Amino acid sequence: MWRILLVGYMSTLIKYPVDFIRPLYERTSFHRSVIDEMQNDLLKPAYSHCRAITRHYAKTFYLATRFLPNEKQRGIFAIYGYCRYIDNLVDDNIDLINNDCVPNGELSNHLDALRDKVEGIYEGTFQPEDPIFKAFADTFLHYDIPLELPLMLIDGVEQDLHKRRYSNFKEIYDYSFKVASVVGLMTTPVFGYSDEQAMNYAADLGIAMQLTNILRDVGEDVERNRIYLAHDELLAFGLTEQDILLKRMDDRFIEFMKYQIKRARDYYERAEKGIELLDRNARLPVYLARFNYAKILDKIEENEYDVFSQRAFLSRYEKLSILPQIIYKLNRAS
Repeated sequence: MWRILLVGYMSTLIKYPVDFIRPLYERTSFHRSVIDEMQNDLLKPAYSHCRAITRHYAKTFYLATRFLPNEKQRGIFAIYGYCRYIDNLVDDNIDLINNDCVPNGELSNHLDALRDKVEGIYEGTFQPEDPIFKAFADTFLHYDIPLELPLMLIDGVEQDLHKRRYSNFKEIYDYSFKVASVVGLMTTPVFGYSDEQAMNYAADLGIAMQLTNILRDVGEDVERNRIYLAHDELLAFGLTEQDILLKRMDDRFIEFMKYQIKRARDYYERAEKGIELLDRNARLPVYLARFNYAKILDKIEENEYDVFSQRAFLSRYEKLSILPQIIYKLNRAS
């Protein structure tokens, strides 16, 4: 019954701006308990810092985490904090590289130092002072997240420094696995699951989401002389690299995009099977990610496949409007 009532509540809630609701929510003991209930006072500032990072950079995702139990919220905040740390490290240094302030190799040195830091945390030879890595150490070791996963994420973002073209889908899949599937594989132990197959489905969801990112960002990537589209598949549709660089919108490109969108949707469909393998109290934010990202593909279609001059995106209202449907779905599954 409570879920049915919550559907009605959320239907009303999404009509109001999140910026109005959030300050009210954050005054509640329910919100404060996520950090306050922790026994280790030294870790409280670390997790509070990671929560603030999530709140700042991923507002809709942050709202979705409210439906997780407190311990799982903290774990997700720590993982997000780590991912954001890498993104900011790379983005900040790329800006300096583009302005000729630092050489490209210096960023690789920073990433090597990050690898050493992560390995040291796992080996117990490095005690972090940075709040992000204090939370990282507590979460990643507590949930037995394999060392290869946070290291693989570093490999993926470093690949962007050197690789600007992809010969085939296998190369795109491997890249997508490193930068997206790995995130799903790190978060799944925090969510909890009943079957090891959940890990394979988590990888599928990561691939689906990254393929969506690639299709949405074709135009922006071209501006940076990057093409995350398989060369052999472009040729199969009669397209060339030059067609993409010149942003040619024609029937060939539309058919190519239809093919790409279908494949991404196939990954979403396969991945959805894994959500029911997660702990019941962790399914809602994963459903949100699955359906909201898939809706970006709908937006691309609505824009008549023009990813060169229009960026497909969902408004905050559109992102939140899926909540009642998902909660109803969860209610029927119980």
